[in-house]
Amino acid sequence: MNHIDTSDYYGPHVTNQIIKQALHPYPKGLVIVTKLGARRGADASWIPALSRQELIDGAHDNLKNLGLDALDVVNLRVGGFTEPSEGSIEQPLTVLAELKSQGLIRHIGLSNVTAKQVAEAQAITEVVCVQNFYNVAQRKDDAFIDDLAAQGIAYVPFFPLGGFTPLQSSALDTAAASLKVTPMQLALAWLLHRSPNILLIPGTSSRKHLRENLKAASLQIPAELVADLDSIGAPG
Repeated sequence: MNHIDTSDYYGPHVTNQIIKQALHPYPKGLVIVTKLGARRGADASWIPALSRQELIDGAHDNLKNLGLDALDVVNLRVGGFTEPSEGSIEQPLTVLAELKSQGLIRHIGLSNVTAKQVAEAQAITEVVCVQNFYNVAQRKDDAFIDDLAAQGIAYVPFFPLGGFTPLQSSALDTAAASLKVTPMQLALAWLLHRSPNILLIPGTSSRKHLRENLKAASLQIPAELVADLDSIGAPG
């Protein structure tokens, strides 16, 4: 099974049209993951779009632009740009749960959420994945990932090279050079090594970049190097 995340860079409208043009009719086993809860502003910023009508309109736009009768997985985006924010997500999630009951959505995920918000969501509907900011240097979700793994819920980290200090970047560069791979390849391989419930959505801008990303899946990291990488973002 392969999965594609249609969210963020150009905005879902444009990205979905590109995916449809490139892949439709879709191959068997392909899972397309979309995201609702924000829209692109004129300045390319992200603006919350969590009202009932915005979520309904967004779901129907995704169906139309992707050429689908039902969306495989829809992530509800809440919180800030990279960090969750406290507060109930019941109201917007209930809208997605209604769309699921109508057969327009098959599965629901969450993005930029806390463990408390996941628990709240699970009282409303099944949650199949969580998409949060996490990488070898940004490790706030360590315990969260383990808890989700125990529940059989996928964890989808974004920004695999985001939020590094210069010292952390240098440490990753040195480790990558020792294996003769790129820092991105090593960062992705570390994520796959971190937990079996992790799914990757690395940005890909060219065929060469795609091939490099795919090679990360088969990269074997020596145990001593794993320990060095683990120390990069470990709490002090």
